Amino acid sequence: MNLITQKYSLLRPIAVFFCSLSALVLLGTSVKAQVGRPGTSSGGSTEQVEILGADSLEVSQIPGSATRRLVGKVRLRHKGALMFCDLAIQNATSNVVEAYGNVRILQGDTITVKGDTMYYYGNTRSSTLLSRVSLRDTKMTLTTSRLDYDMANGIAHYPNKGRIVDKDNVLTSEEGYYDTRFKQFTFIRNVRLVNPKTTLTADSLLYNSATKLATFQGATKIVNKDGTLVAREGTYNTVTRISNFRKRATAYTEKYTLTGDTLDFDNQTELGIAKGNVVLIGKENNTIITGDQGRYNGKAGVSRVTGNAVVRSLVSKDTLYMRADTLFSYDTPSGSTEKRPRKLVGQKNVLVYKSDLQSRCDSLVYAVSDSTIFFYKKPIVWSQAYQMEADTLTAKLKNNRINTMLLRGRSFVISQDSLQYFNQIKGRSITASFKNVLDTIRPKPLVTARARTKTARTATAKTTTPPRSTTAAAGPFTVEDKTELNRVVVEGNGQSIYYVVDEKNVFTGMNRVDCSKMTIDFLKGRVGNIRFYGSPDGALTPPKLLTEEKKKLDGFRWRVGEKPTKEQVLGKAGGSIVKPVSSPASPIPAVTIPASATAAVKQQLLSTGLTSPLDKSGIKFDANFKPLTNKPGQKK
Repeated sequence: MNLITQKYSLLRPIAVFFCSLSALVLLGTSVKAQVGRPGTSSGGSTEQVEILGADSLEVSQIPGSATRRLVGKVRLRHKGALMFCDLAIQNATSNVVEAYGNVRILQGDTITVKGDTMYYYGNTRSSTLLSRVSLRDTKMTLTTSRLDYDMANGIAHYPNKGRIVDKDNVLTSEEGYYDTRFKQFTFIRNVRLVNPKTTLTADSLLYNSATKLATFQGATKIVNKDGTLVAREGTYNTVTRISNFRKRATAYTEKYTLTGDTLDFDNQTELGIAKGNVVLIGKENNTIITGDQGRYNGKAGVSRVTGNAVVRSLVSKDTLYMRADTLFSYDTPSGSTEKRPRKLVGQKNVLVYKSDLQSRCDSLVYAVSDSTIFFYKKPIVWSQAYQMEADTLTAKLKNNRINTMLLRGRSFVISQDSLQYFNQIKGRSITASFKNVLDTIRPKPLVTARARTKTARTATAKTTTPPRSTTAAAGPFTVEDKTELNRVVVEGNGQSIYYVVDEKNVFTGMNRVDCSKMTIDFLKGRVGNIRFYGSPDGALTPPKLLTEEKKKLDGFRWRVGEKPTKEQVLGKAGGSIVKPVSSPASPIPAVTIPASATAAVKQQLLSTGLTSPLDKSGIKFDANFKPLTNKPGQKK
């Protein structure tokens, strides 16, 4: 094998001249400089990498191959891209260049790539840079340990961990791609975006360094001073801090948690709009509002839910359920130093259910701070065996139990006694006070299956001897906490009908009294002492002279059939409580409700049977919305 070696150790201009001359003699081709834009091609034709200069040049040639070794201040050019290094080895046959030491690529006037080592493939215009690699353009700087750069298409790929810094953000990921033409990043695995106001973590992320818009698919968490956002798909503008989520997402703020199938949230104005299976949780007051659409305005302290809107407000161990066409929640605005009393407002077709109170009305205001409920527009309230109607009704709660009812304008109170008679009180205004009593309930004997079988056989045989009853032991006594009417004060055009029974519970007559004012005390659900003021007019009617007409005051309507049940109040939304999205255990930590509200919210969720709800993604959550992780060795 013949080996021809030419060595040049001259000054830089002479080296450049002999480099070009050697290329002409050995290869029989002329290397011409062509300046082109990044991403352009030469119609499929190959073009040799041009040597612009070096301190020294060594050329080695064997049959079918020619190699050049350039040392010191090496300058190369190919397709408009300039390359610099301390040492370069060029294979002129394969059009491949190996570059070492202070490697630098200049592409146009916008992109600069640096590294310790580079392998450049001229035929495909692709390069691989290793060790202390950086890529810089006018918008950002990328640093990594390895970069595969397709200069023909303007695509840079880093398979190892990379870090991107622009004017506003710092982004890191395990792997990523960068499209230099559109300034578009694709981040993969353990993505983290940090700026002075926001920290975003995700599994994968698209980020445009020009528009500052982050687009994500997969579990994503956004944290800032105003709250936390957890979602699976959507966009986030790192400058305006506006989020648009198109899969189930949750926004956590200091006072509320807002969840929806879609969620748009502006962190600067604290305005959130959720649609589809909306859940709004008030953390301070243990309130859950569900519906089809929700709107949250943190700076105004107002929340609104429409479409199958249901509120669950937990006080002590009892929950108040309310349904309306539109539900509002008023609270202290964010940043306000003066605390505003919290209110829940229902508008149109309001239904209320509580263990000791049920109601229908057109609109309602619940002042949570002082436990007062205001009923408006044809309200009707039921409590135990009592029915109350008036133009306006006000219920005051004490220890989460109804304590006082204020009836104003065309007031009417009806109660049904143990003999199924209707005691009635009517007047311009009525004040009814209630008290809690503990009633011991005697259990009924349980008839055993053997006794029932024996009774059936006896009936079949048509025996005249009555069968002997066989019963199981009765269960334990139970104590029931009940609310009973204690006193009623009627003012203005007072009328009353009450049924008199003796000590043996035998009906003895009906008493009717009309007067301007009266006070009626009740004892164990029955009329006790009565005081009349201002020329009362009364009459006692014995049972034999009592007619249906006399049994009712004008306007009497017993509407117990309209009393809403818990299931009716919950309606469509009563099947289950739709839970806020919680992020998986990895890579994003779970977001939980503050400890001050956890126990109360947990109790509400347990009451609906959601002890271990299942997310659409297959992740199980407990009642505190924390993911249930598998134990070691346990199958998923």
